[in-house]
Amino acid sequence: MTPSAPSGTFGPAAFQLVLLRRMADFQPGLAEAARRRLGASLAEQREANKRWQAMVRSPRSRGALARYRSVLGPPESTAARAIGDLRCEALLWPVPLWPDLRFEVLAAPDGAVWNEWLVRAPGAHGPVLETPQDLLPWSATVDEVARAFAPVRPMEGTAPTRWRLAFRAQGRPCVAEFTYGLLQRVAVDGAEVRAAP
Repeated sequence: MTPSAPSGTFGPAAFQLVLLRRMADFQPGLAEAARRRLGASLAEQREANKRWQAMVRSPRSRGALARYRSVLGPPESTAARAIGDLRCEALLWPVPLWPDLRFEVLAAPDGAVWNEWLVRAPGAHGPVLETPQDLLPWSATVDEVARAFAPVRPMEGTAPTRWRLAFRAQGRPCVAEFTYGLLQRVAVDGAEVRAAP
């Protein structure tokens, strides 16, 4: 799989490289292995990220929703959704690197994008989450962790594509960190939980 089509258009494979670039801040080994599965070099990943940033910052940009449609094509599904009193549209696109996940964009009636992240695909089963040790990198989404360890307290992320949740598990304070909605790491009592080798 190449990061862009022969015509030089920016497509789904290049978009996945952008997701991996941000996830590499937390999980460089997983991100590198995924980049190799895409058949892309580091140079191609840097170029994909550069092109994405140029699209995001372009003064001629048509808006985030139009950008996602042009990059990812028609969504796999769309559905009306209510968040409190607010109505929005949820658009889902497949993400080949993570077959059980979808990239979700929540858009307001005027087309403004409220949220953009990875969620579990409809009908796909998520992991069983009972202890901090169950929270393995890339295993769960924000919603899944929030449901499993409710009540949770959302915390400010360290970048626009990052989220953090604080909660208690087995009586101990925990903080889970996410990039594009996918779990990256968990700290218990301030110490990162590491997966067994």
